[in-house]
Amino acid sequence: MRLHVCAWVLLGCASAVAAQDKQELFNFVRPLDVVQVVTQDAELPDLKGEESPGGEVFRRVVFQSAKQPTLRLTPQSGSWDWSDQEALSVRIQNAMDWDLTLDVEIESGAGQLLKSRLNLRAGPAQTLLIPLYETSPQRHGMRAGVPMPVQYDGRRVLLAESVNGELDKALVRSVSLSVPNPDSAQSVLISHVAVQPKSPEVAIYQGIVDAYGQYTNGRWPGKIQRDEQLQQAAAEEALQLQKTLVRGDELDAYGGWKTNTPLTKTGFFHTEKRNGRWFLVTPDGNPFFSLGVNAVNSGQNATYIEGRESMFSALPKEGEALAAFYGSADHQDGNGSNRDRAFAKGRWFDFYAANLQRTYGQFDPLAWRQRSQDRLLAWGFNTIGNWSDPEFAVNPRVPFTLPLSIRGDFSTISTGVDWWGAMPDPFDPRFAMAAERAVAIAARDVRDNPWLIGFFADNELAWAGPAEDPNGRYALAYSTLRLTTDVPAKRAFLKQLRDKYRNQDGLSKAWGIQLQAWELMEDPGFEAPLPSPEYPAIEADMQAFLSLYAQTYFKTISESLKWHAPNHLLLGGRFASSIPEAVSACAAICDVLSFNFYTREPQQGYDFEVLRKLDKPLMVTEFHFGSRDRGPFWGGVSEVYKEAERGPAYAQFLSKALEEPQIVGVHWFQYLDQPVTGRLLDGENGHLGLVAITDRPWDEFVKSVQRSNRQAVQTLKQQLEGTAAAKP
Repeated sequence: MRLHVCAWVLLGCASAVAAQDKQELFNFVRPLDVVQVVTQDAELPDLKGEESPGGEVFRRVVFQSAKQPTLRLTPQSGSWDWSDQEALSVRIQNAMDWDLTLDVEIESGAGQLLKSRLNLRAGPAQTLLIPLYETSPQRHGMRAGVPMPVQYDGRRVLLAESVNGELDKALVRSVSLSVPNPDSAQSVLISHVAVQPKSPEVAIYQGIVDAYGQYTNGRWPGKIQRDEQLQQAAAEEALQLQKTLVRGDELDAYGGWKTNTPLTKTGFFHTEKRNGRWFLVTPDGNPFFSLGVNAVNSGQNATYIEGRESMFSALPKEGEALAAFYGSADHQDGNGSNRDRAFAKGRWFDFYAANLQRTYGQFDPLAWRQRSQDRLLAWGFNTIGNWSDPEFAVNPRVPFTLPLSIRGDFSTISTGVDWWGAMPDPFDPRFAMAAERAVAIAARDVRDNPWLIGFFADNELAWAGPAEDPNGRYALAYSTLRLTTDVPAKRAFLKQLRDKYRNQDGLSKAWGIQLQAWELMEDPGFEAPLPSPEYPAIEADMQAFLSLYAQTYFKTISESLKWHAPNHLLLGGRFASSIPEAVSACAAICDVLSFNFYTREPQQGYDFEVLRKLDKPLMVTEFHFGSRDRGPFWGGVSEVYKEAERGPAYAQFLSKALEEPQIVGVHWFQYLDQPVTGRLLDGENGHLGLVAITDRPWDEFVKSVQRSNRQAVQTLKQQLEGTAAAKP
């Protein structure tokens, strides 16, 4: 580690004002006053400045290969008083040919720290602006913020998207710039650092959405500028779909492919293994690989406008035809998905529905469903996945799945994640009643519908604790023991322990603790010891309880489904976070395992050596690849750099899925892009869709997906016949 301190003569001190709206702290090129500069594993190699192509003069800062090479700026004595300031300003340029990650930290008073991490793009100089307060895209009601840099007030500005921590602005002691863990020396160019009394954050978010729900300042092929474009594109698409939808006789009515080696015909979807590979089987007895799309739904695309009307440049006025697409709701549910989110209730507007009316003269749900099914079939899909319009079950043309969303007044247990809510307590009799009710309602109109593949048991339950917690694997067990004994899960856990150890002496010896009375475990807040090699019984007992918990959960749902819909599959729990006990219980009780994998390949989402030993059919029930160059600000959970990379990423994921003989389907999330300013549910605003908010398909991506889907069927046919599988 190299540490260097120097007193530099720099322009301006804490009290000098270089411009009416800006207080310049120092200038690397024309120094006048003393400010202290400290470098740690970094250096300023040249005394003279470098002139950029734009005519500006900068000083080079080189961050060496180290854990956190840093440039730190402090007053020569005392502290800066920024009480009247709102943003730190740094004139900076990335001197490399690639993007850099830059950390900015501002420290004050008694160790308060304000932190921000930015992506410093390669390219021309820009003004880096760090708000001097905590902020994030959630403060604006959305998952991801406006793409940076932007043009603001005649400057190329990089506004920090997220700032965390706190700051005493009257006692600012240092500003630090660092590059985390560079593999080799990385350089940036800096000219001056200042503070300013007004943050441009609010102004940058003004008017960011146009009349069609698109990002106003973005440019991309196919962006809609007028209604006539929508109408012409829709007419052209209708003609193309007519040509593409001509279906040969190689498929049965459900999309299964006819073969010389037919499987069992039962009249409903089921699973079967042939030549070492699992398949779904259509009601006609033909093999079927589920190529699905989630959220094929015209009613999930509104965005809140109340309180942030300035973000929208052209909302309909009352009395206008498109004003029919206003509504109101409240999504302040307290779950992790909405933590710290502003603008989660009030009035909303549905740009997607408005665009349908602009295009077709009216919003006709029946025509929309017909068109959506035409598209999916033309693009090589054969399944309508979760969160889709339930009306697809009426006169269906595409097989579908349904969710079981179990809600009720039963006990719940927090694992510390609770993204969609706390874990249901399956030992609570009220949970069994709620599960029975959910299954009965879901199955009521589809009990004998052969187009229904099956039901999912809830979605992405928080089986494990936070990923950064080394003991998160057992969070559900430890959280249960901290509860009171009026929670049925705790009573079940205590009974399991008592049946094994009989009394406090047996448990104390096994766990290495001094438990004076068994009743002490019944107290709220009881802290069980963490797993340790010296006392292996601790971990074994946690695992035993988690197994009982998972078995009770899945068995409760399975028994209800066997009663209300015995002909349909139980498709698992759509695991996001998971624990081995839950996966094993699901495999033993459900017909199919299901995972949501937001990875480049399915094999990166879970240990497939473990899954192969379970020998259970498996569905990947969510995956996607998004980017930030088509309007919505978020690139999704699995992001690629640009639109052109989405198709190859899809092809690679599907190819790797076909290599696993357990995988019987993959479902893309989702049909439509999310609103630029965030969906109502949780503010997600990703470019994830096959179709834009304007109802225009992303043509190049769709064509690539179509090719991949068709090739997949050919590969699966070869696998069924027992021939060597050809990779798509």
